[in-house]
Amino acid sequence: LWVGYGKEPGAMMRRGLHLCLGILVNIYIGNLSYDVRDSDLQTAFSAFGTVVSAKVVNDMDSGQSKGFGFVEMGSKAEGESAVAALNGTELRGRTVTVNEARPRESRSGNGGGGGGFGGRKSFGGGGGGRR
Repeated sequence: LWVGYGKEPGAMMRRGLHLCLGILVNIYIGNLSYDVRDSDLQTAFSAFGTVVSAKVVNDMDSGQSKGFGFVEMGSKAEGESAVAALNGTELRGRTVTVNEARPRESRSGNGGGGGGFGGRKSFGGGGGGRR
């Protein structure tokens, strides 16, 4: 998914370079007002350095903001500067939480079950519990 990276010439190339060098810093922004857009995050964070990407997370069904987002910045120093300056500040009428994003947890394993089937791997017929 490459949404948002083609708006500025060279954005994809810069992001790729930063990824190769391992210097991207992913920042979590929470308690966002539902009217905050990607461009608002871009503007707020660009004062602290290179914003490689800025994305407000939206509900897949309704399209409404989930009240949080992520910003990728080009260096650790820029990211730390933005977190220190913006955490606890107001953005569009809400006090936001800003910190370095934790790595996404793996979705593999036995957690969560099998879509209401108690985690069983077989969905075939037979066996209804009577003998």
